[in-house]
Amino acid sequence: MNDSTINPVAEKFLELIKKSRNGKFKIYIGLAAGVGKSYRMLLEAHELQKNKIDILVGYIETHGREETQKLMEGLPFIPRKIIYYKGKELEEFDIDKVIKLRPEVVIMDELAHTNAPGSRHEKRYQDAEELLYNGINVISALNIQHIESLNRIVQEITGVEVKETVPDKIIALADEVVNIDLTADELINRLQAGKIYKKDKIESALNNFFKKENLLQLRELALREVADQVEKKINYEIPKSERYESDRILVCIGNNHKKNEKIIRQSYRIADRLDSYWNVLYVETPDMPFENLELALQRHLINNFKMATELGAVSEKVKAVTVVDGIAAYISEKEITKVVVGRPDSKFSVKKMFAGNFINKLIDAIKDKDCDLEIIT
Repeated sequence: MNDSTINPVAEKFLELIKKSRNGKFKIYIGLAAGVGKSYRMLLEAHELQKNKIDILVGYIETHGREETQKLMEGLPFIPRKIIYYKGKELEEFDIDKVIKLRPEVVIMDELAHTNAPGSRHEKRYQDAEELLYNGINVISALNIQHIESLNRIVQEITGVEVKETVPDKIIALADEVVNIDLTADELINRLQAGKIYKKDKIESALNNFFKKENLLQLRELALREVADQVEKKINYEIPKSERYESDRILVCIGNNHKKNEKIIRQSYRIADRLDSYWNVLYVETPDMPFENLELALQRHLINNFKMATELGAVSEKVKAVTVVDGIAAYISEKEITKVVVGRPDSKFSVKKMFAGNFINKLIDAIKDKDCDLEIIT
């Protein structure tokens, strides 16, 4: 660590620190364990320390990796807080100590971690929020599967359920989001070399989460996520008067509540990326009034509306003679510029999809409107 130059990535964050007294937030994102997030945070800690920045390592997970543990040498750190729970000693991030010492920057790994019962906050990302509020700059990290809106997608890809998540609003708080990128082959090589898990876990990991086809898809998700965050930052920093007018997105849902949930989550990401207004619409028709639906389906639809609202959409239920009529009228009333609908069931061919059914009728109904149609899986 004798090189006196600071790399461009660390220099950008250094500039942010100097420009404001408010706490700045930097998040390293990876496609999976072992890409080098903790390693990169510690490298940056050394670089900031060389530049006379008061930095403390509040919590880091080295997972016994030799090269990561070596980087701890020479860095000031805060001993972990011991919490006794059900006869066990649990080690946690000591937020009280950090606030008392008030460093300029604190390294706090494992952002999605659930704190031990009796901790100041339930989740570590809430610790980060408090530190930022107190003017302390935070550098943290997480894997792509821990982002709430991507959690289900990752589960579908890998078959592995990850229960610890971080709300998307926390990622949006970040002043910088950096992707620690590795190719699938590089990550598999690291795993086989024993640099991620112990030998007895390698074979199982290769046959499950770390399958090459899984890693390729996770890498794409991570790259997209960081690109989306960069785009949002541009939108935030450039006045709206100097930008193109935001889209107004309409998400149409039906009686397949599972498909509704997927469409709403994907549409949220579209709207969030474009910084757009978005509405979720259910059209009630005379031949299928809402009150005649099975009670279980009614509850599912209400939960769909609730989820959409929590994600920032305006959820509405309207009455019309046909679903297409209801959508077309809503588009005109709300000046919608993009309509999002789910693709019909896979048993339909592409040819059938556009042959006289709902999609074809909808295309015909909106052909004279300044509106795009997006069909998503």
